[in-house]
Amino acid sequence: MSAQVTFRLADDGDADLLAGMYDGAARWMLRSGIDQWKPGGRSAAHFRERIAGGEVWLASHGGRAAGAYELWWEDEQAWGPQPPVAGYVHRLMTAREAAPAGTGRALLAHAEGRIAAGGRAVARLDCLSDNPRLRDYYEAAGYRAVGEEPGKLAADGTRYGVTLLERSLTPRGGVTSP
Repeated sequence: MSAQVTFRLADDGDADLLAGMYDGAARWMLRSGIDQWKPGGRSAAHFRERIAGGEVWLASHGGRAAGAYELWWEDEQAWGPQPPVAGYVHRLMTAREAAPAGTGRALLAHAEGRIAAGGRAVARLDCLSDNPRLRDYYEAAGYRAVGEEPGKLAADGTRYGVTLLERSLTPRGGVTSP
């Protein structure tokens, strides 16, 4: 991994930055033919709510925001009721203009370390079922598809399908073989 980034918990003052980073990532996805996020899909209010209710992490490089992710400790909407064995990574995003190569993997590694430090043995995430590029990215990072949720509920009330992916972690924050 080549990215040299530092991490800190986001606070309320970062909500507009996070919403802007989300929109930038969404625009890049659309330009790259990836149908996953839409600009305006997550507002500053969304990020304030996530910051108040859990963990939102910011990565910086050279004094600039380079990426972020949300860490959830449950995700019944996609995974159903589960025993407390996993952490769930959401909204993993990079700021293309500031992120060095490898920032996405650095974000995943940081999330995996947080999950393991929380005493959980599995990192989980999901992506749209019809997004093979993103699924390939996560599989190349050591995740494996373990199921599908065909009717995840969107904020606007529509439903969409997601592929469920996970990676086993070691107790010290590393990973085991997929």
